[in-house]
Amino acid sequence: MALPAVLPITPFTRPINGDVIIPGSKSLTNRAMLLAALCKGPVTLQGALFSEDTALMAEGLRKLGFSVSEDSKKCEIHVQGQGGSITCEKAEIFVGLAGTTARFITAFCAAAPSGVFQIDGTPQMRKRPMSGLIDALRELKVDIRCLENEGHLPVEIHAKGLEGGTISIDASESSQMLSAIMMVAPLAKAPITVKLKKAVREPFVIMTAELMGQFGIKVERTKDTTTVYPGKYDTPGSKETFIVEPDATASSYFLTLPLLTGGSLKLKNLSNRSLQGDIAYQAVLKQVGYTIEENDDGIVTEFKAKVGTGVSVNFEEFSDTFLTLAAVTPLLSGPTRISGVEHTRRQETDRIAGAAKNLVALGQIVTETEDGLTVTPNKEAMIVLAKQGPIELDTYGDHRFAMSFGILGTYDLLGNGKPWLSIRNPSCCAKTFPHFFELLDSLRS
Repeated sequence: MALPAVLPITPFTRPINGDVIIPGSKSLTNRAMLLAALCKGPVTLQGALFSEDTALMAEGLRKLGFSVSEDSKKCEIHVQGQGGSITCEKAEIFVGLAGTTARFITAFCAAAPSGVFQIDGTPQMRKRPMSGLIDALRELKVDIRCLENEGHLPVEIHAKGLEGGTISIDASESSQMLSAIMMVAPLAKAPITVKLKKAVREPFVIMTAELMGQFGIKVERTKDTTTVYPGKYDTPGSKETFIVEPDATASSYFLTLPLLTGGSLKLKNLSNRSLQGDIAYQAVLKQVGYTIEENDDGIVTEFKAKVGTGVSVNFEEFSDTFLTLAAVTPLLSGPTRISGVEHTRRQETDRIAGAAKNLVALGQIVTETEDGLTVTPNKEAMIVLAKQGPIELDTYGDHRFAMSFGILGTYDLLGNGKPWLSIRNPSCCAKTFPHFFELLDSLRS
């Protein structure tokens, strides 16, 4: 549905009770699309995410000569693999603000046996970290040229394949840079061993390694090194299909919802056996006071306590979910300390500064540090501000702000069912969850 420039959030006036289906994982959809392209033959992704980020990945592969067809009604993406070869000799690829697309496509183009490829994104994407990946590819003898600012997009790659060997990488800014090298490493002429210059956030790297295993490539990993040998990707399963899990990060908003609405909610098909590290967010909610249980067809979340407890959490390993908790801190019983998220200052926006600004606008007491923030709740101040008219919060063009603070707005703060919080530019959630507000609204009935 079309969303207005400023969206008032209508509070829930009765406890929630029902099921919800979360769209497929962005991280898995984009990784699986690339691995499918590296297979020889067709692969169908079932339960795939349809969003701006995945559309950019699909279009990037098309620009490189791959057949990628999409059926949004069936949530399926069909990729015709070419055995690891890129038939196109020249392409200009726009990656928007999609970090996964930017890093994965850059590595893929670098692995091509020949061709000239230009990769660029939005002004904000040009600011996001790429230097770790660029430096690592240069160690592999890739001719990659930064066309404006060193270490950033736009880049031009004069491909001649990957030689292999032992290299080092700083992927501390984004584990996607290490994942990108890992996924194209089987195309190299010799094994590639990657040594870490700094510690990397493990969950997404583990996801990449396990996913590669499902497509027939073994990854050898220790704490500090990753080795991948030359090889061929195989189509997964007997029916040439890959089933994409529900998005664990997107699930965090709906797992949190009962704190604001009361009642319980089942997230269909979500499982603790997920490949996604963000599934760990459930442990945070249990500290706050939730009851969360898994059954045969999903995970049920419920909040029975009178008020949630303030907590202290290091979000380094599942940082995409920290905004979900930050947004609801005004309703907790005591201070909440969020740490380990310094790298999120260089994502779609400075997420720590943006969170602090929005929470101050809600009347909260916020102490901002380099790697996080501490929020001391002040519900009374928020009520006073809300009585003056709906509080408008910015999203800074960042989908996670729209969804996190959109969840907060479902709380009936004034007790009259009338909107007290509005979200600017709510349509930015199209980056990963285009129908988020439509799905949220459907739960009122």
